Amino acid sequence: MTKKNTSGRGERDLKVKVKTARGRRSSSTRWLQRQLNDPYVKRARAEGYRGRAAFKILELDDKVGFLVPGARVVDLGCAPGGWCQVAVERINAQGERTGKRQGRLLGIDLQEVEPIAGAEIHQLDFMDDGADEQVKAWLGGPADVVMSDMAASSSGHKQTDHLRIIALCEAAAYFAFDVLDDGGTFVAKVLAGGAEGELQKLLKQKFTKVVNIKPPASRADSSEKFVVATGFRGRD
Repeated sequence: MTKKNTSGRGERDLKVKVKTARGRRSSSTRWLQRQLNDPYVKRARAEGYRGRAAFKILELDDKVGFLVPGARVVDLGCAPGGWCQVAVERINAQGERTGKRQGRLLGIDLQEVEPIAGAEIHQLDFMDDGADEQVKAWLGGPADVVMSDMAASSSGHKQTDHLRIIALCEAAAYFAFDVLDDGGTFVAKVLAGGAEGELQKLLKQKFTKVVNIKPPASRADSSEKFVVATGFRGRD
C-alpha cells in the first residue's frame, strides 16, 4: 500500500535554497537563489525564450499594442535575443500567419548574437556616425518601432547607474528620431531616480503620447520601468 503524502510536499513547488559556497559572495548567492525561484525564469525555459526579459516586452505590447503584423522593428542592444523572439512572432516576420502582413525585425548589438529565425541580426554600435542610415538601408526604409532593453554596466552606485542608463536611453531616443517613420513608437528601459525628467520632456515634444509602465515581469524590488512613446511626429 502506498503511504499517503501528508506533508504537502510534491503538491506544490518548493523554494530552492542555495548555500553560500567558498569563494562566492553572499550577494551572488542571493542572486542565484532568486534566479532559481523566479517563476519568469522557469517560464522562459519552458517556453523557449532566451531570458525572462521576453515577458517584459510581451506585457508591454499586450498593454499598448505596437508589435503588429507588418511592422518594421529595430531592437537596440538585442542580446541575448528574448525581445527579438517575441517581436518575430508578433510582427509575423516569418510570414507564418496567413492573411497577415509580414514584418521585418532588425537586431543590433555590440556583441555577436546567436541567430534567431525570422530576425536579421547585425553587430553594430548604434551611436557610430552613419549607423542610422545603415539601419534604414538594411530595413529598406524607416522603422515603425525602435525598442531598447539596454542597461549600462553597473557601477554599484545607484545614482551613477541611474545617470548612465538615462544617458543611454537618451542616445537611443535620438537614434529613434533619425530612423522612425511618422506615427512610430519608441520603447526603452529607464531607472527611476529623478534624472529622467528631461528625457520625458524631450519625448513629449516628439510623440503624441508618452507613458511609463512597470510590467509585472519587472521585479518588485527593481527601480526599472519602461517608457513607451507613441505617435512620432517626425523631424519637424
